[in-house]
Amino acid sequence: MTKPDDLTLADVVAAQHRLASHIHRTPVLTSRTLDARVGQRVLLKAENFQRGGSFKVRGATNCLAMLPPEVRARGVVAFSSGNHAQGVALAARTFGAPATIVMPTDAPAAKVAATRGYGARITTYDRQRDDREAIACQLAEATGATVIPPYDHYAIMAGQGTAALELLTEAGPLDALLVPVGGGGLLAGCATVATAWSPNLAVYGVEAELANDTYLSFRAGQRLTIPPPATIADGMRNLTPGRLTFPILQRTVTDILLVAEDEIRAAVAFLLTRLKVLVEPTGAVGVAALLAGKVPVQGGRVGVILSGGNVDAVQLADCLNQCD
Repeated sequence: MTKPDDLTLADVVAAQHRLASHIHRTPVLTSRTLDARVGQRVLLKAENFQRGGSFKVRGATNCLAMLPPEVRARGVVAFSSGNHAQGVALAARTFGAPATIVMPTDAPAAKVAATRGYGARITTYDRQRDDREAIACQLAEATGATVIPPYDHYAIMAGQGTAALELLTEAGPLDALLVPVGGGGLLAGCATVATAWSPNLAVYGVEAELANDTYLSFRAGQRLTIPPPATIADGMRNLTPGRLTFPILQRTVTDILLVAEDEIRAAVAFLLTRLKVLVEPTGAVGVAALLAGKVPVQGGRVGVILSGGNVDAVQLADCLNQCD
């Protein structure tokens, strides 16, 4: 990284070189049906086709690649409700490092099974009572492993930003970029790329109304904390934006848009039934904002990060049943 307290386009470009042989360059999808529905030219960066089913493997792989081999050999620990868990487990397997993942007891069953399938050891916690980060730090201290945080780390942000770097390279000029925001690692990385690439490109983070910690913090000008949110977008159940990610969002992001639960469900159903693309609720929020008419840009070219596709059958059925 260029500095210990900064993130630049150069960091993301360096991450892209590290990741080249370890991840997929995911496709950019288009749909005339979607374009006609929203009155925009929409370009979808399909991270649901990424290794591990989401963008998370980008940051995890970049982070592990930057660790000295002797440090990697002692193992890594991560805490996550699912996609970061899978990303770290997969990256650890790539580098031959042992991985322990701290996951909530209510994590989607498909994500737990996939994480275990990549060879990681899983430790569970109660989301309502326990401090997942404290548990991870205790495990790391006991074993000499390195904690790989889900978003609040510059190497993680740089890796996630490679999704936007690929999109902009392939799609050409955009008027707006829509990115899901949980802890802010993906948005911080993508917004850093977008603003360096084109200062006039509007960058919008998209968040569930029930998990609006970044929306509230963005307007207050400081990090705020919300109660545990009960949103279908399980990748957005953060209580507060990241300490490192939030200042980057403040200087690079145009605004944070909110979408309702039924709007998220409708977007998941639309993507599956009309585009034949399976996207999880968290990954579909950008399309939800477009379908609901919540994106200020009109008649332009809009890039959307579809951040992942790891949705379990019960969650998917809920989305489809609500949108019959």
